[in-house]
Amino acid sequence: MKLTLDIRKSVEENAASYFEKAKKEKRKVAGARKIVDDYRKKLSALEEERVEKKIVVKPQARKEWYEKFRWFISSDGFLVIGGRDATTNELVIKKHTDKDDMVFHTDMAGSPFVVIKRENKQGEFPQSTIAEAAAFTAIFSKGWKQGMSGFSVFSVKPEQVSKTAKPGEFIAKGAFMIYGQKDYHRPEMRFAVGLCEGKVMGGPLSAVQKHCKPFVEIIQGDDKLSDVAKQVKSAIGGELDDLFRVLPANCKLKRTA
Repeated sequence: MKLTLDIRKSVEENAASYFEKAKKEKRKVAGARKIVDDYRKKLSALEEERVEKKIVVKPQARKEWYEKFRWFISSDGFLVIGGRDATTNELVIKKHTDKDDMVFHTDMAGSPFVVIKRENKQGEFPQSTIAEAAAFTAIFSKGWKQGMSGFSVFSVKPEQVSKTAKPGEFIAKGAFMIYGQKDYHRPEMRFAVGLCEGKVMGGPLSAVQKHCKPFVEIIQGDDKLSDVAKQVKSAIGGELDDLFRVLPANCKLKRTA
């Protein structure tokens, strides 16, 4: 160890000077140790907090093929799908309509094509399912948007729906020609939204009542669609994006007393 002495000071003064320096260094060491101890405590607390607040990732429900369309499960257990726009109208008819299904549309422009899927079920389609599919078609048509309380919807067999136009006519994307006899229905337009096995389902009130708990009824109105979705989320839960996707235009939440 090397010592430097100040020749202007006595031995005692030099010793006192070194003693003061030693005390200062000792205080620095003690302060540094305290800082290290404080940081160790903070790191330990953060680690405990991280363990306690582990993020729980909820597994997302697997998306089914039909969820890209409008859809619901009828009160009799039949899958019903419908187009959202011209592109999905084309897909519904061209790709997802089989010979034993039933197709719905309206004479009014601006209506979706809606299909009851048979899916290996035997016998005639139940009248309750037919009525619900007709209601679904009406609710997502221009008639609902215009505030009409009711109007006719027709049903046909898949082979009556064609992309072949009459001479001199043009068929736009999402539109089809209907040939042959049409069966007309005048459905009750009552719509609801609920949770069906974790999925948000929007459909005719009778179908939603059968399969969903909880649920709320939706009626014609002019509330902002995003506001309606938030109100429904507050009432029944579900993801906001999913709720927004199932709602018809020009609607509002039905308030109960």
